[in-house]
Formats: sequence, structure tokens, C-alpha cells
Amino acid sequence: MQRVIGVIGGSGVYEIDGLEGARWQAVDTPWGAPSDAVLTGTLDGVRMAFLPRHGRGHVHSPTTVPYRANIDALKRLGVTDLVSVSACGSFREEMKPGDFVMVDQFIDRTFAREKSFFGTGCVAHVSVAHPTCPRLSAAVAEAARAEGVTVHDGGTYLAMEGPQFSTLAESRMYRDVWGCDVIGMTNMPEAKLAREAELCYAPVAMVTDYDSWHPEHGSVQIAEIIRILTGNAAKARGTVARLPAILGPDRESCPHGCDRALDHAILTAPEKRDPALVAKLDVVAGRVLG
Repeated sequence: MQRVIGVIGGSGVYEIDGLEGARWQAVDTPWGAPSDAVLTGTLDGVRMAFLPRHGRGHVHSPTTVPYRANIDALKRLGVTDLVSVSACGSFREEMKPGDFVMVDQFIDRTFAREKSFFGTGCVAHVSVAHPTCPRLSAAVAEAARAEGVTVHDGGTYLAMEGPQFSTLAESRMYRDVWGCDVIGMTNMPEAKLAREAELCYAPVAMVTDYDSWHPEHGSVQIAEIIRILTGNAAKARGTVARLPAILGPDRESCPHGCDRALDHAILTAPEKRDPALVAKLDVVAGRVLG
């Protein structure tokens, strides 16, 4: 199987450097338009597809990002391995601004977003007990370290609705009571949808600030976040550029089962399935729906 690396770029990351044959490609999906056209090309012999999560010019808020369309569009282009890059706040002193955290767990506090491709007429339940791909995450961590980034392996990401940042009371609760490590607004429902689409998914949380819990840093300062974002974006592009050489063009089946997540997930009897919804699931779930 040929590998296609997909990248969803978060705040400050709007392109991939060095792509051969690069072009912006519009993709139609049954879930509406994705955040933007997709930048496709080849890097070190590996096909790449890049989608700016907020759109070029940052036009989508965390709540209005068309998450289902984004995941469908990338899978429609053949993506097998999806790297998600996003800015985050840190709840841990040792996870400093400028560091990267390879998130492996989530607490989802979002409430205003469509979180599944499935529903009435075609019900499915996938496991997100382990919502990220260890194999892909290890490759991304290796690439980031080669780029000179301080990388933390593993961490729990609190996904908040936004667009406002946390109150001090919320920040303390997430850190001290719930044991979260970082906080952001965009990795959910993205991670859940990637699992439904049977994609290997590795989220890179780029620390920009200490949220509001830190007694010496106080509330989140937008100007400081922008400064850190600029540095993080350069590190992220360098990390992504190293991935093709680490992963290679040939891909074996995921040892963790990411690419077989739907094997036993669909519960609706074939004769009871809604043909319209099944048609919309042609790319996401076509492997099991036939």
C-alpha cells in the first residue's frame, strides 16, 4: 500500500515547504466544503496533502471548522496517515512555551459540533479508548527532535469549545482535579472523526502559553501567543518536512488497528440502512459498507 501523509495545520501553519508539483486542489465532499482547498504534492517520493484547519487567512473559528468535510476530503485524496498540528496552552511547568506535546489522550468538553459521520439510518460505534496512533506519533516525535524541538511523549488534551480562553477556576480544575496536561480548541471532534475514517492520527500540540493557572504568568496574553506561534510554525514545517524520509512511501497495515476501526462498528442491519447516508459514507466507510 502506498503511503499518503496528510497534515492539518493549525494556527500559524498555513503551508508545507518544498513540495514538488505543489498545487491547491478544491475537494467536494458530501459533508460540505472543507476549510480550504488542499495543497497536494510530493516530498522525498511520498505523496502529501495539506489542509489549513482555519483556512488561509484564519477565517474559521474552532467551533465553525467543518471537521467532517476536512476528514472526508483528506481521505478522498488517499491520505493514510494524518498529522494534526495545533496550538495549545500548558498545565505543566515542564511543558514550556515552544515545546511540542505528542498527545495520546483527550477529554472532550466541546458541545456545539457534529462529532460523527454516522447517525440515524446507519449507526456505528468505534473505540476511542486509545485515540491516537502510536506508530505515527513516534515518527512525528522523531522528526521534531531532529528539528531541535523539545518533545514530550504523551499527554492529555482538554478540548474546550472556545473561542474564549479558560477562566482561572476552569484552568485550575482542568489541571489539579482532572489531571490534564494541555488545553486547546480544535482536536475534537477531529480525532474521533479520524478514527471513524480509519486513519492513523497523530496530534502535535505546540505549547504557546501556560493558560491562566500559572501564578507567575497570569492570564493568556494574545501578543505573546502570536510571538510563540511564529516560532512554533517554523518548527512544525521543519518537522513535517522530515516525515517522508522517516516513514517512507510504502505502508504496511497499522499494527494498532487504526485502519480497521470499523471492522465491527456498524450496528444497523443492511436492509435498514438509509441509502442517502450510506451514499455520503462512500469514502469514510466504503471499505465495510461495500
